[in-house]
Amino acid sequence: MNSNMAYQEQAWDELIDGKVVMMSPRPSVNHHIVANNIYLLFRSYLKGKTCRPFGDGVDLYLTEKDRFIPDGMVVCDRSKIHPNGVHGAPDLVVEVISPGTARNDRGKKMKAYEGAGVREYWLVNVAEKSVEQYFLEDSSFELHDIYTVYPDYMLEVMDEEERAAVVTKFRCSLYKDLEITLDDIFEDTF
Repeated sequence: MNSNMAYQEQAWDELIDGKVVMMSPRPSVNHHIVANNIYLLFRSYLKGKTCRPFGDGVDLYLTEKDRFIPDGMVVCDRSKIHPNGVHGAPDLVVEVISPGTARNDRGKKMKAYEGAGVREYWLVNVAEKSVEQYFLEDSSFELHDIYTVYPDYMLEVMDEEERAAVVTKFRCSLYKDLEITLDDIFEDTF
């Protein structure tokens, strides 16, 4: 078996509430593109700053019972960064949901992130081209907003006022000067 095949067959797992959960099947191409777009957006913005972005594939040791591999995260306390992963709550976590992961991303993992004190949580839906943005308020996640890319056929039937009300940009709560566009997140997806 060649090394390419071995990589493709390699199983990834997470520890969720003390139980090993396999992460399969592997993510779709669009899932990968979106996760990389988000990582590159934060990497560019955070260059030379204290906070550090991480993309898919980095272990997050959240608690003794929870070891996740989020699709993206930002860590501002560099003492949490170790050679084998991040130990402790990141400031921002991004999960790109898929049919096989949505239940855990919205359920047990979301509760674990909330309980650990993650300040901001994004659920990104590639199929719907949407971003749900949650802020930690009084120790629980509150939905701040849902941002969606409207397909052309919907925009065409909207009047001028409705089109003007469509939100295509938003800000991360951690950085007031970082404007994020949905086009940047979903760029090059098909």
